[in-house]
Amino acid sequence: MTFENSLSYAQGLDQIDPLRSLRVQFYFPQHNGRNAYYFCGNSLGLQPKGIKAALDYELEHWKTHAVEGHFRGEMPWMYYHKFLLNQSANLVGAKPEEVVVMNTLTVNLHLMMVSFYRPTKERFKIIMEGGAFPSDQYAIESQIRFHGFLPEDAIIEVSPREGEENLRTEDILSTIEKHGEETALVLFGGVNYYTGQFFDLEKITKKGHEVGAKVGFDLAHTAGNLPLQLHDWNVDFAVWCSYKYLNSAPGGPSGVFVHERHGDNRDLPRFAGWWGHDEEHRFLMKKGFVPMKGAAGWQLSNVQILSCAAHKVSLDMFEEVGMPALREKSLKLTGYLIYLIEKLNEKGGNFNIITPKTPEDRGAQLSILTGDDGKALFDYLTENGVITDWREPNVIRLAPVPMYNNFEDVWWFAEFLNRWLDK
Repeated sequence: MTFENSLSYAQGLDQIDPLRSLRVQFYFPQHNGRNAYYFCGNSLGLQPKGIKAALDYELEHWKTHAVEGHFRGEMPWMYYHKFLLNQSANLVGAKPEEVVVMNTLTVNLHLMMVSFYRPTKERFKIIMEGGAFPSDQYAIESQIRFHGFLPEDAIIEVSPREGEENLRTEDILSTIEKHGEETALVLFGGVNYYTGQFFDLEKITKKGHEVGAKVGFDLAHTAGNLPLQLHDWNVDFAVWCSYKYLNSAPGGPSGVFVHERHGDNRDLPRFAGWWGHDEEHRFLMKKGFVPMKGAAGWQLSNVQILSCAAHKVSLDMFEEVGMPALREKSLKLTGYLIYLIEKLNEKGGNFNIITPKTPEDRGAQLSILTGDDGKALFDYLTENGVITDWREPNVIRLAPVPMYNNFEDVWWFAEFLNRWLDK
């Protein structure tokens, strides 16, 4: 696609954008009486306007029915997780019985490792990306210590080659091959939070299985960002949050995927809870845990209704639009942003995009390595109503989200960089 560097061109792209009507379904933070230029959906998505009505509905349901709300109405609380299944499954390329919404991200990561990290004296290592998000690092470290191993012995991190910012797929695969006989689990993020690199989940899963390891992914920066086919890729498990690209409120509930080959394996160790017990016999209050079929059998407690009601609003929007259409627009938005930044660099800018420029290796996020004055640039953007994200020592992260960002937003971001250069 051939781009042009002009406001009128960006506005023209917005006029022919088939998803342009989605933007008005969100609330934007305000700056000097107008919408801010919001590029922080990789940290917290904007609020869909429909969420207030959904919360009001459940509050009224609670007020009217109290405890009987579990069994009355169109969406009785007793079965609420089922009202999120089809949308969640379509979002990540799964069967409905392979997904469930419950808890929060790191809780679910621990629950999955209880089942899928089963180290032995011979096979105890976990292979992960170097520089993974801290919650992944801490969860993995603590699980390893819980099993009596030392992180320095059990954790194998794959890092970029010297002078490079991103991981090469061949290096990930060769590391799995090298440590294969000692590897119990391969656990990567789907998209690296710092660089925005999207990993080849299918190839990583295939190689992990070849060496006899289980393979799981933290999709916090991937779900709602990129199309996924977790079932077809044969992934063992995955977890994700709902408050980034899924726009489901801060601290929103987490999604879980467990492949169907594991879903009905009652011999698989797990931490059990009442809500994961066989639904038909749950209220008999008897001893002896009998899990529900599929991913639902990993539930611990009854559904967090208010947060899941907010989440349902967003899931319904994704279901209506579909990830293929969102991905198509996302690639155009990031492609246009890359074009504009490269034009600025031709002018003398020092904005090094460390996110892969190859479309298949990135999602909506671009990470820009700045010069020594990067923090001052970040502050300048903020003062002008451009909301991005700063990461030490000198990276600005931003994500033009196809649900609510448009091409004019992207043009204005580059224009503020241009004005910074002209200062």
